[in-house]
Amino acid sequence: MLDAIGGTPLIHLQKVVPPGSARIFAKLESANPTGSMKDRMARAAIEAAIADGRLQAGGTLVEYTAGTTGVSLAFVCAALGYRLEIVFSDAFADEKRRTMEAFGAHITDVPSDEGRITERLIKGMITKAGELSKRPGYWWVDQLNNHDAIGGYTAMGEEIWQQTDGEVDAFVHAVGTAHSIHGAGDALRRHRPDVRVVAVEPAESAVLSGRPTGSHRIEGIGIGFLPPLWEPDKVDEIEMVATEDAKAMARRLAAEEGVFAGTSSGANVVAALRVAERLGPGHTVVTIVVDSGLRYLSTDVYAPGI
Repeated sequence: MLDAIGGTPLIHLQKVVPPGSARIFAKLESANPTGSMKDRMARAAIEAAIADGRLQAGGTLVEYTAGTTGVSLAFVCAALGYRLEIVFSDAFADEKRRTMEAFGAHITDVPSDEGRITERLIKGMITKAGELSKRPGYWWVDQLNNHDAIGGYTAMGEEIWQQTDGEVDAFVHAVGTAHSIHGAGDALRRHRPDVRVVAVEPAESAVLSGRPTGSHRIEGIGIGFLPPLWEPDKVDEIEMVATEDAKAMARRLAAEEGVFAGTSSGANVVAALRVAERLGPGHTVVTIVVDSGLRYLSTDVYAPGI
């Protein structure tokens, strides 16, 4: 099952891209085994911990998550025979909870403020995970500080380079931990140093842009404070996307392109469209479809009548 991770398709978006813009391609990471790009980092982080002895046979992993990382960790743990303790919250889609439990994870909840994703919530989840990790035989993945996770996305950048035949002018991607934008971006820049790397964050909590922390509803990104491994020198610009615009684009992708994706993928495409408009014809922009829309059917992203 772990060998099924990666090698995902690159699709050409057409109907949502207006005339006069650069081409936009999207890496379809929903084609990974759990339907998310996070399968890449989960495998990389766990295999590195096994290799250097941090994770012993019969051990238990601990992690806080908005759900997507947790699902991928649960999948890899199930495949390799490890137990998993997850710190989660009601702020995130119930599909993720059920999927983690299906893979055998045990979940501890940290309640949110009426479903809002805030700095206080994320830091509360981190604190709880730290407390659980002190139990004997437990290993804390600690995704925000885990350098091994970055390496899990190098292959994604290499795949993009090969699939575009080296025609990449800009790479646009949302920031949660910052692992994926740095891992894939570094891989692309090893081939072409002048590839433009554009970060995406929620407009309501644009801390990367130097604005105040706030609450938003784009799951998996915008943690409300600077990620510890965020390297601003590796990014050329930052695009802010409002939650409602990200949701609307997710719905457009499904209805007009046949691409069923989550809200962070919608944010990626909104930002990619802006970059493509500035670059114009003859250029190529690549972004990421982070995960599947199947994880958001219980949320208002795909609620009837919207």
